Amino acid sequence: MTEPDEGRGKEGRTRRCGWCGRPFVPPAGPGRPRLYCKRSCRQRDFEARQRVRAEGLSDGELVVTRRALDELDDLTYVLACAVEDVERDLAGEHDADDVRRSLEWLLEAARPLAERSRAGTVLPR
Repeated sequence: MTEPDEGRGKEGRTRRCGWCGRPFVPPAGPGRPRLYCKRSCRQRDFEARQRVRAEGLSDGELVVTRRALDELDDLTYVLACAVEDVERDLAGEHDADDVRRSLEWLLEAARPLAERSRAGTVLPR
């Protein structure tokens, strides 16, 4: 359950879905602003809130599978190693090719996490 961004519909501003995090443009007009990109996202958020109440969890607590947490941990570990490698590579003498190779390695390590973030699914559902 994420907090949606503020937006004004057709005025060019977008919101992020309160469930999946995908950006969407809510329709302009009267009534309450939409918080979800699809009805299914609204339903999943409702189900999650019901489960939170049933389990006695607070708003700041999250239930996540061990597998999802391990996947996220693996991705962040690879990124941290890439940052460390690039910092070490760039600390000494280097030419343009060295810098290019270092940046390519950094991008390769960051891309999987960035793609999940863009899709609004850093943790698999």
